[in-house]
Amino acid sequence: MSPAPEQQTAPGQRGERSAERAVSSAHAPRPAGAYSQGVLAGGFLYTAGFGPQDPVTGQLPGTVGQQTAQALRNVRAVLAERGLALDDVVKVTVHLADLHRDFAGFDAAYGEFFTAPYPVRTTVGSELMDILVEIDVVAYAGD
Repeated sequence: MSPAPEQQTAPGQRGERSAERAVSSAHAPRPAGAYSQGVLAGGFLYTAGFGPQDPVTGQLPGTVGQQTAQALRNVRAVLAERGLALDDVVKVTVHLADLHRDFAGFDAAYGEFFTAPYPVRTTVGSELMDILVEIDVVAYAGD
């Protein structure tokens, strides 16, 4: 069923309500394409996948542990724009460039940012663009 005519938008355009839900932070890397850093919808904040780029210098840390820490700081910056913290995260998706080689180092660094009860997490091996880790989250933002 289509929305009422006054609510329809042209193909490829988003309504004003969608724009109001976009979340961005100057303390996280700017999007490298046509996507938002985060979107608030249905009481949850969904973030884009963040790599380990320093938002000021653009530099990449060397180890998977260092890259994990920076990626999580980037995620945390977007959450903070809506008064949220990593404790509000309910789901994490992690992409590792080399799952077998890097999982232990990633998991050790990840454990420094989250406390029990931990959010659910999916960790997969992925082809990444010159980085070792990318992380996105879903956080409960309330009603």
